Amino acid sequence: MKSRKALISVSNKTGVVIFAQELAMMGWEIVSTGGTARSLREAGVNVKDISELTGFPEILDGRLKTLHPKVHGGILGRRDLPLHGEQMKEQGIETIDLVAVNLYPFPEVIARKDTTLEEAIENIDIGGPAMVRAAAKNYRDVIVVVEPSSYSMVVEELRRRGDVSPSTRFWLAVQAFSHTAYYDSIISNYLRQRLDDEKEKFFPPTITFPFAKAQQLPYGENPHQNAAFYREPLPAPSSLASGRQLQGKELSFNNIYDLHIAWELVRGFEQPAAIAVKHANPCGAGLAPTLAEACRKACHKDLEPFREGVLTFNGEVDEQTARLASKLYPDAIVAPSFSAEGLKIFAAKKDIRLLEVPLEQPHKIAPGYDFKKVSGGLLLQKDQPEVLAPEEWTCVTGRKPTEQEMRDLFFGLMIVQHAKTSAVVITKRLQALGIGAGQLSLVDAVKIALDQAGQNARGSVMASDGFLPFKNSVEIAAAEGITAIVQPGGAKGDEEVIEACEKYNIAMLFTGRQHFKH
Repeated sequence: MKSRKALISVSNKTGVVIFAQELAMMGWEIVSTGGTARSLREAGVNVKDISELTGFPEILDGRLKTLHPKVHGGILGRRDLPLHGEQMKEQGIETIDLVAVNLYPFPEVIARKDTTLEEAIENIDIGGPAMVRAAAKNYRDVIVVVEPSSYSMVVEELRRRGDVSPSTRFWLAVQAFSHTAYYDSIISNYLRQRLDDEKEKFFPPTITFPFAKAQQLPYGENPHQNAAFYREPLPAPSSLASGRQLQGKELSFNNIYDLHIAWELVRGFEQPAAIAVKHANPCGAGLAPTLAEACRKACHKDLEPFREGVLTFNGEVDEQTARLASKLYPDAIVAPSFSAEGLKIFAAKKDIRLLEVPLEQPHKIAPGYDFKKVSGGLLLQKDQPEVLAPEEWTCVTGRKPTEQEMRDLFFGLMIVQHAKTSAVVITKRLQALGIGAGQLSLVDAVKIALDQAGQNARGSVMASDGFLPFKNSVEIAAAEGITAIVQPGGAKGDEEVIEACEKYNIAMLFTGRQHFKH
């Protein structure tokens, strides 16, 4: 019986020696290229070089070695078509029955900060994807393997059945096409970011986004929904996807989304900050000289609102902060680090999930994309830019805000940009006293935020994500003792709103920028 032929050429050599040895013991002939052939020979595997198969040497610094009819004919030729068999015989093309290929490490190369464009381009694989796609297209006759994790499954079926089942072949082919699509999308996105045209760079005629499955989640937003978490190939070092879970149950879909919102908010501050988020809205926030004091400020209300929510910190969680945070019993906590003493405190409450995420350059966060899936399509926009600095605001009232009011207004604006529209935040002395979010009208958001603040609202300030359309919001705020308001401005009713502020001696500032979040 004629031996079957396997073509093995891999950049990731994990498990490839054992895989080739197993195939060889079952009588397979092994054909290989370059570094893979050397590795297999060193392990004692009898290997035929690709040039022996093609009768053509590897040239152009290895750029050309597998793009040859005796390679692709051997892969693409259908065994069930007599014409294919006749033509292959005429051209001296032997069948290739298994292709084990993974691609040049382009993602790893571009992950290095010093990688040049030329180096990146040299690590774009050409022959590998061609062989993978050819084998996947002809999966009924050719076994295609792109992931080292699949080696053992293929070997087990070959041992047990003498062949790989049609269903497994099809699954491997699907995996192969996904592998090349993911690889190509990384390349196209990397190169596209080097275009000068802003619209072509961010909003080209067609777009693909590579994501790899990081973990299966226990469920989605609701228990009856299946869910998974996917990670970008090169997530930013200070992103949630770069985090490391230290303790607690597996993160849920809602945990991850709430942690994302809280982390994006908290990492924008240089001063020690604590942020609480529940149901995708900030529900507590505080800045202070120490993280423990910031935690007290963020969680000054009843404990109940924080249960099943998440907490985030922008500094190391020490013993004192851990004691305060653990009493709230949140679902999850994310921070750049946890002290040994802090971890001991949380160890007594193992259900609390702890996530450690590196914190780098909090005020220099590169904007990415914001996605919204709609029926049959995708809405895509650039992330909301950073809140404009106070010196870029315009005071439109005779009364100017004090320095403390300006600090509180900026703090409130940082929070309100992460709350669902329509949203208002009441702050005083760098503490969020009330957050009204996700309302159908801004005046309702004002009422909710002031109701949460209660008597503490007197002497506080208010930040709004959208313009105040009517003076009623000012009148309600004035009755509760609000002294300054920041809003985008630009409404038809701006004049009457400003007049109301003048009447109640409220300082009002326009930023010229909305922060709607639907």
